[in-house]
Amino acid sequence: MPAALRFTGEDKDLTLDELAAFVKAAERAGISGDSAIHAELSTSGKIKQVEIPLE
Repeated sequence: MPAALRFTGEDKDLTLDELAAFVKAAERAGISGDSAIHAELSTSGKIKQVEIPLE
């Protein structure tokens, strides 16, 4: 089992649908809604990757 749940954008930057899929996957993994996530941003401020540690 991975130590973290990580999603990246299929076309470099995450779409809203991809972000929603990340949230659903985190909920299915039992991650609490108050858990902090890490996001990697592009130079233009778009989300490239999101990650949350699995507890």
